[in-house]
Order: sequence, then structure tokens, then C-alpha cells
Amino acid sequence: MAEHRILVVDDETSMCQYLSILLQKEGYAVTTAGSGAEALALMERQPFDVVISDIQMPRIDGIQLLKGLKAIDPDIPVIMLTAYASEQSAIDAVNLGAYAYLQKHSKNDEIRVAVRNALQLRTARVENRRLKKQLRRAAPAPRLVGQSRVMQEIYRMVDKIADTPATVLITGESGTGKELIAKTIHARSGRADRPYVAINCGAIPETLLESQLFGHVKGAFTGADRDHDGFCRQAEGGTIFLDEIGETPLAIQVKLLRMLQEREIYPVGASKAIKVDLRVIAATNRDLAAEVAAGRFRADLFYRLNVIPIDLPPLRERVDDIPLLVDHFLRRLDPGYDGRLAHALDPDALAVLQRYPWPGNVRELENVVERACIMREGERITVDDLPPLLADPAGEAGQVCSVGSHVPLEVIERQHILKVLASVGGQKKRAAEILQINPSTLYRKLVRYQQEGLLPGDGPGPDPDAAAPVAETDGRPEPEAVTV
Repeated sequence: MAEHRILVVDDETSMCQYLSILLQKEGYAVTTAGSGAEALALMERQPFDVVISDIQMPRIDGIQLLKGLKAIDPDIPVIMLTAYASEQSAIDAVNLGAYAYLQKHSKNDEIRVAVRNALQLRTARVENRRLKKQLRRAAPAPRLVGQSRVMQEIYRMVDKIADTPATVLITGESGTGKELIAKTIHARSGRADRPYVAINCGAIPETLLESQLFGHVKGAFTGADRDHDGFCRQAEGGTIFLDEIGETPLAIQVKLLRMLQEREIYPVGASKAIKVDLRVIAATNRDLAAEVAAGRFRADLFYRLNVIPIDLPPLRERVDDIPLLVDHFLRRLDPGYDGRLAHALDPDALAVLQRYPWPGNVRELENVVERACIMREGERITVDDLPPLLADPAGEAGQVCSVGSHVPLEVIERQHILKVLASVGGQKKRAAEILQINPSTLYRKLVRYQQEGLLPGDGPGPDPDAAAPVAETDGRPEPEAVTV
């Protein structure tokens, strides 16, 4: 078994020599440093199992060193030594994560026991991390199903990048499973036991987005009666998922760029930056390169986000995966399903599912399967149990779905949206729930259809997701609670 490595830090050479001799007799490999700066440089270059440090040192004292050591290796046990013990210094050390606090005139046995116990803690932490990593590797991607070549390539990419700190940009149409990919990356990373915070950048009003992302300090604006951490600080040590990043206003894009470059944020009203340790995964159904060309998205932010790009294919491009997905949904939705798809789904119904272009992608397929489980009369799902949009070969759905019709996706999407809207009597909020899109997204599409003369009637009406008027004082908006 390899010998344990111990780093001793003290500006007194005699103390370094004394501890080095004491610990080497115990069989440990000891390295000494005469200053906090030297100790941090050593930690950056090589791993140690335990650090023993003096508190009273010039320039970088023990408390500052402790912060730096924990930033490099959060699990490193640090034993603090001092010739001038004080209650406050002991409290500060323990609060910052010191393993033990000893006086320099402690007996040799007390030092030996403290080091031995610290090493046991270190060994337990390393083993625990190793076992967690094995479990993450063995666990299947949550709710991700598919055997098509393109999906297998995506799964291999996820496995390769999960345990790296690289920023990931996931692109694909709505409903293709972008957040599931993000959750899988987090679950298989070394940050799996830390927070996963998801935020929809398109669902929060622009006036509140900065405060919700980066937090604010007390008194920053009217109603800010206490400090608020914001999503970035809530994700400390873990992963933040920025969905619909393409909807982010340019003013916020500048601040996101700083976070990615400097790993620091400025809460609203704060005078100094706060360091953050988090992994960023972003997603969008927009073509960000086109948005950059149009001046709606910053090029520098795009390049910072696009370190590891993952492009999810629409369901219509992986039709062979539809039987697997239906089987997956039936296992979850139908308590009586025995795993035999041919017994649960009529071949004609499966053929209809495979012909339909699925503008709502996997999310829409899941909704259709759930509806069919509820509506079916017999044990097997038939064509009659499917929505008319899918099942009517003579109607508009059949025209849209026919092979070789070459109908643009935008037309298919518009037809589907207007059919759903008509089926719920024009209730936009209900239609948005069925379509599984944000009400504001639906509203924007309806406005565009109206402008193009494609929407009958008097227009889309008011935005169902528009924020209520915000009280302002001195130009500062009052924040509101947002649940992720």
C-alpha cells in the first residue's frame, strides 16, 4: 500500500523539522512548506492526504490558506496548529472546514492520533467518491431510450464528457429531451451529490432575470428586504442548467459571459464580485449561429457556451426508436403491461405512429401514449384510440404525414398548434399545456401567424404568461418569487 503524503506548513523552520521527523517515524511521506503561497503551489502540483498548518504566518495566514486548500481539494483534512490559542480562531477554522485545531505544545501522541484519524477520514471520503462514481457509471441514462446510431453516439458522448468540467450546449427541437441529457450529464459527473438547478431563461420576465440568476443584496431595490442568493449560488458545487438560453436578453448575456470567463458574479446592488464553482449546461431550440449573425446573441457568449455541442435529432429522424419509446412509456403508464409490445399495440396503430412527423417530438409521443392508455376500450391500443390528428389518413393529418409530401416542418407545426387550439375552444393556456410549451412561446407564435395572415379571427389576444405590472421606485423593479 502506498505511503500517505502529508504536507506541513509553518514559517518556523524548526517546527517543520520537528513535525517532519515525528511523522516520518510513523511511516508517512512528509513535505514541508515555509509559507502559505508555497503550500498552495505544492497542492496545485501534487496530491496530499493531510495538511498540517500553522495559523499565525505572514502574508497568507492559516485561515486564508485553509480557504485556498479547500478550493483546490474540498475533501482534504486540514489540522491547524497555533502557539496562541483563541476561541475565535478555533471557531473560524472549524467553520471553514478544518478537521482539527491543536496547540503547538500538544503531546506527540495527540498529534499522531489527530493525523491517524484525519487519514481514516480521507480514506473513507476517497472510497465513498469511488463507489459513487461506479454507481453513476453503471446507472442507465434516466428516461433516455433509443438504439438508433445517432442516439448511441450521443450516449457515448455523454459518458465521455460527464466527469469533465466542460461547458455543454445542447441544441434540438422542443421535446427532444434536452433537459434529460443535462440531468444525465450531472448524474454521471463528480458533482452528482451537489445541487442541480434548472432555470428557463424564457419564462422569467427580463426585469427579474438578473436578480433571479445572480441574486441581490438587501436594499438593492424596493422590496429587497433581505439578501437573495440567486440560482447561480444555489448551484454552488453542482450544475446549473440554462434552458432556452437563446431567449436571454443581451444585457444579461454580458453578465453570463463574465460568469463563464471569470467564474464570478455580481449580485444586483453588490459592490464586489462573488466567486462561484458550478458547471454550466445550456440548451436552446434556436439556431444560435443564426442568432449571432442577426445580432440577437453575443458571439463571445456563443463560443463560451459551445465548448461541447450536443445536437439532439428530432423524432422523425429516428423512427426506428418509436417502438422502443412506446414500450418505455407503456411500462411506466400501464400497470398491466407485460412487456410484449405486439400484445399491447395494434400493428396498424404502430404504423400510424411511425408515419406521423411528431412536431412535438418525444414529449408529444409520450402524451399520445398516455391518452391512448386512458381512452382505449380493449386490452390493445388500436388506431381508434389515437388522436384524430394522427389516425385520420384522409384528413389534414394524413396529408401532413404522407411519405414524400415534403411539407415544411414549420407548416406541420402551425397546423398542429391551430388544431390543438381549436380542440380546446381557443384556451391558450390549456393549449400550451397540451403542447408542452411555455404560454408565452405559444403567444409569440400566434402573433406571428396573425401578422402573416394565417390566424383567423381578431388575433391571439393578451399574452397569457405576461407578467403583471411591476411596481418601480428609482427604476428598480420589485422582485417576485420564481419556482424552478
